[in-house]
Amino acid sequence: MHNMHKIIISLICCLLPAFALAGAAEVRDNAPDSHVVVKGDTLWDISAKFFKDPWKWPEIWGLNKDTIKDPHWIYPGDVILLDRMTGSLRVSKNGAAASTGGATSGTEIIKLSPKAIREDSEHGSIPNIPLADIAPFLSQPLVIDTENLPGALTLLGTYEQHVILGSNDVAYVKGLTEDKGIHWQIYRPGKTFIDPETKAVLGYEAIYLGDADVEKFADISTIRIIRAVQEIGKGDRLIQPSGILTSNYVPHAPEKPIDARVISIYGGVSQGGQNTVITLNKGSRDGLENGHVLAIYRQGETLTEKSKGFFAKDVKYNLPNTRYALLFVFRTFEKVSYALVLQTSLPVSLLDKVQNP
Repeated sequence: MHNMHKIIISLICCLLPAFALAGAAEVRDNAPDSHVVVKGDTLWDISAKFFKDPWKWPEIWGLNKDTIKDPHWIYPGDVILLDRMTGSLRVSKNGAAASTGGATSGTEIIKLSPKAIREDSEHGSIPNIPLADIAPFLSQPLVIDTENLPGALTLLGTYEQHVILGSNDVAYVKGLTEDKGIHWQIYRPGKTFIDPETKAVLGYEAIYLGDADVEKFADISTIRIIRAVQEIGKGDRLIQPSGILTSNYVPHAPEKPIDARVISIYGGVSQGGQNTVITLNKGSRDGLENGHVLAIYRQGETLTEKSKGFFAKDVKYNLPNTRYALLFVFRTFEKVSYALVLQTSLPVSLLDKVQNP
C-alpha cells in the first residue's frame, strides 16, 4: 500500500505541469526565442510576436489583473525571453540576451510572477496599446446621454456678434455657477447613436470643439476660448472636463457574455482597419469595462441549394460567422463604449457582431 501511495504521488507530480499549462496562451509555431524591445513597441505587439492570443496577459506575463492596473516594467533595450516550458515571457535587463532556463552572468532576469517589478520612473516605458491612437478620446467628451442633452449649457452669444469664434475670443453663457469651477469643454451634438436591434436612442456623439475658462460669473457669464480645434459659434454646448483617464489597462475577457454591434466607425466612414476607433451599442450597464478584449465576427453567408423534382423546394444553409478581428475597449459610457481595433484580417464594417473572444 505504501508503494501504491508513492506511485500515485509520482503520477500527480508528473501531471501537475500539464494541468498548469492547460489554460495557458498558445505559443505561435514561428515564435522567436527572444525579442529586443525598441521604442514604439507595445506590450500587445510584443505578446503577439510569441502568442496567438496576445490579450491573455495573466498567462503570458504572470500578471494579476485585479491588483496590477498600470504596469510599467519594460523599457527599450530590454530583452523579452520566451520560456517554452511554462508558456510565459520574462524580461532580461541590461540589454543582454539569456537562455530561457535562467539568468546568466551579467544578466538580470525579472520574473513577472507573482507580482510585477515597478521602476521608479515610468517615462519611456512600453505602453500596453498604442496610446497615440486613443489619447484624444481619453480627455474629451464623446457621448452625451439623452437625459443630459436638453439641459446642457449653451453659448447664447458672442462678443460683437462674431459668427465664428477661435482661440482667445469671448462668448456668453447663461446658468454658469461658481461651484462647478471655471474650466469647461465646448462640444457640438453630432450623430444620434441608435441601437440597431431595439431602435432605442443610446445617446448623442459629442464633437469636441475646444476649451474655455470663465472670466466673470453673472446671470449671463463671460467665458474666453482657451483652445479651439474647430470653429465655435452660438448654440454650441458646454460640458465639464472629464479629466484625463488612465490609458494603461490590463487586457482581459469579460466575465459575462457580451453580444454587441459596431454602430459607428470614427471619422464617419463605413469601414475601418487596424488602429481604428469604433463605437459599440453596449456599455457599462451591459457589463463592459475598460480593458475588455472582444472579437468581431462577420455574418456568415446564406447558401441556397437547388433541389430537383416537381415538388422539391430549395434548401438554404447559413454558414457560420467568421471571427476576423480583436478589439480593445478603452472608454465606456452607460449605454455605449469605444474600442480600438488591434488585430484584423478584414475591413471592419458597420453592424458587424462583437462578442467574447
